[in-house]
Amino acid sequence: MGINFKDAIGMHADALHLRADRTRILATNIANENTPGFKAQDMDFGAMLANHQATEKGEPTFEGDQGRMFRVPFHPTRDGNTVEIGVEQAAFSQNSTEFGTSLTFINMKLKGLAKAINGQ
Repeated sequence: MGINFKDAIGMHADALHLRADRTRILATNIANENTPGFKAQDMDFGAMLANHQATEKGEPTFEGDQGRMFRVPFHPTRDGNTVEIGVEQAAFSQNSTEFGTSLTFINMKLKGLAKAINGQ
């Protein structure tokens, strides 16, 4: 009997993929801090994860980037850029922490499987 790693690590693999996508979005926002007219984006992580899991179960889901959204600035600028560096850095930091958390859970699960395989 083989090990199904998808079942073993659960949603954390999907979470890592989505966190990596969110990292790219937030990095793009930070890189375009001074680009006139640039609209900062983010993703609704919970909605995207639920959508991804529903897709795997064959349930109806939304298509494409509907989990993405444009950020509404606290202090709009005259050039139309909606990036607020403090907000983006905080979101990036939080996302990095949550990425690390999912990675830790996967690591713990795999160590547990390795112990079970070795009979410990």
